[in-house]
Amino acid sequence: MRYGIIFFTCLFILTGFSAPEPNDEVTIIVELDESPESFLKEVERRLPRLEVVTSYDTIFNGVAIRGTAEELEKVARMDAVKNQHPVHTYEALEVEEGPTFSTELIRNQMRHPQTGKGVKVGIIDTGIDYNHPDLKDNFKGGYDTVDFDDDPMETEEEGATIHGTHVAGVVGANGEMKGIAPDVDLYAYRALGPGGVGSSVQVIAAIEEAVKDGMDVINLSLGNDVNGPDWPTSHAVNKAIELGTVVVVAAGNSGPDGWTIGSPATSSNAITVGASALSMKAPVLKVPGEKEKVLIQTMSGSVPWELAKKYPVTYAGTGEEEYGDVRGKIVLFERGGIPFSHKALKAYQKGAVAVLIYNNDEGNFQGGLDGVKLPIPVASLSNEAGEWLKEKVIQPNQWVETINVSLGDQVAPFSSRGPVTTNWEIKPDILAPGVDIYSTVPGGYQSLQGTSMAAPHVAGMAALIKEAHPDWDPAEVKQALTSTADLILTGNQPFPPTEQGAGYVDLNEALEPELLIEQSSLSFGKIEERIYRKQLPLTIKNLKNEPVTISIEKPIMESGVSWTVPMSAEIDPGQKEELSVELRVSAAFLEDGIHEGFLKVQESEKVYTIPYVFVKETSSYEIVSGFELETSWQNDRVADYRFHLAEGVEELRVDLYRAGTMLTAGTLLNEKDLQPGLIEGEVNIDNLNLEGSYLAIITVKTNKKESIYPFPIYIEGRR
Repeated sequence: MRYGIIFFTCLFILTGFSAPEPNDEVTIIVELDESPESFLKEVERRLPRLEVVTSYDTIFNGVAIRGTAEELEKVARMDAVKNQHPVHTYEALEVEEGPTFSTELIRNQMRHPQTGKGVKVGIIDTGIDYNHPDLKDNFKGGYDTVDFDDDPMETEEEGATIHGTHVAGVVGANGEMKGIAPDVDLYAYRALGPGGVGSSVQVIAAIEEAVKDGMDVINLSLGNDVNGPDWPTSHAVNKAIELGTVVVVAAGNSGPDGWTIGSPATSSNAITVGASALSMKAPVLKVPGEKEKVLIQTMSGSVPWELAKKYPVTYAGTGEEEYGDVRGKIVLFERGGIPFSHKALKAYQKGAVAVLIYNNDEGNFQGGLDGVKLPIPVASLSNEAGEWLKEKVIQPNQWVETINVSLGDQVAPFSSRGPVTTNWEIKPDILAPGVDIYSTVPGGYQSLQGTSMAAPHVAGMAALIKEAHPDWDPAEVKQALTSTADLILTGNQPFPPTEQGAGYVDLNEALEPELLIEQSSLSFGKIEERIYRKQLPLTIKNLKNEPVTISIEKPIMESGVSWTVPMSAEIDPGQKEELSVELRVSAAFLEDGIHEGFLKVQESEKVYTIPYVFVKETSSYEIVSGFELETSWQNDRVADYRFHLAEGVEELRVDLYRAGTMLTAGTLLNEKDLQPGLIEGEVNIDNLNLEGSYLAIITVKTNKKESIYPFPIYIEGRR
């Protein structure tokens, strides 16, 4: 039996699920109230034509079954069935190329002998090229949950992938390149197939398989945009940790805005890793007479942006319409319409010297050129930067100059930010190098960037910690990393906790920490009362061979906020001290928004910092996320829906509009007094006659205001 869940900086593809004809074959996942064995015996006896794709008995009890809709309806009526789910699709995010940052720089700074020997690390990803000379000696096995066989090789033909091999090299390459833990036992779980795409069957199978194979550490680089702690992927990660596996999760590449962490990086117990950009130079565009500069990010597959002269910029829309001669110019496109590679190729053929593509929505994005190799650079811009260039450069016929600026140590712009809605926790937990990471790929080496590259740095470090402290559980490994992290500063002030968590990993300190602070962060919740008071535990363990005295400094005072912290405390060797910190708020004097900072713990000459956060009446996060609508495989008159609510709402209505015409197609749902969390159910759609592309407009009313959220969906008609 094979198990798992996928992880990897990924994009959740949401589509309608068409209701099949009675004789069409489909695959569903069935949750059970009992172990799969007895249920499968009953299925084999009563419905022998059904195919069991896989079964699960570690993360949860269940099976994935393939058969006709007519036969599967009979399965749904069996007593042991708790729930059933259609199979979803996951896809890997593109990552960007650039100059190199080698893991050897970290290893060369190590003061300890650990190499990861004897520690098992599972890479749940696109598979790995286990014939690569730097990986083949450490590769010990794994499983392919795409083809359900024992060969987790990267996709080599159509839809070839490189992501998993790159991640594996960061963790445990041992050849021309050295990974963080060059002597680990590497296991690969291929959950994503051609093009980096996989289904929930493969995702669930991969985590379960890794846990059953006894992985000490799992590296996951996958996620979606659901900023909440109770999405199924987060629950699955928590279960794996509960069973004793250290799980490291990439934070995602949806920064720099707040509230962009998605599941399963929202898992409370996982080590969620954001990306840092160490001291480096980056290309920016400078416009004569303007103080503002435009930061650009080259796309995956692009040559570096190294323009040495000033150039004019011309705007070409989305590239679908014809545009004139662009010889000797930089072409600015808007995202959308046609693929990035088509935009860039067309501009190159017309004589462009470079291509810029700006987002058609707020914020930044990352993209790639789908294997198209061009001799001109192609880069992405935020929506704001693109509009600014149109106003300041194109309209007045200005020319732009490329200069390189030193960024210093910082949080990478693309790295997703917290906090997490509903439980209001701080994520990411920690930062690691994620910009311009040089590692193994099939046939050689390449530099990529993204939180997918940051996470395996920490997975490798977790392996070294497990070698040094084999009896430590996942919580203690996480505490060692977060207790010893170093804050990254911007000027004289640290980046906020919701951007950097506890800070940048310090491998030497994490291998032999002197204190373990049990709480990686303190989340005081959302302030909704006039007078708010909350006390949180603060547990500190002394790992030194002598007593230590610790004192806690109150955070900087702000209006309406007061703190109570413990007096100085002495902790004996090997002992824990149970302390507490109390926050008191007078809401009338407190500004709305996120309030965050760092609590300081002093021990001798050392200062430890603990991130804290509390939130007052802010709605800068999306109240509704992750909306899915799919017609039932059992009955095309019924649709299953699922979404996440960040906070309770007085009323929620879902209206459908036909894409393009925006003519109303009817009201799908109208509910009152919903509580925060995962909302699931089914709705009768027999009278709506749905088919094709729609825009679901979700309107929510709270006691403060009314908010509207659009979600595109597609529904196939009845055949």
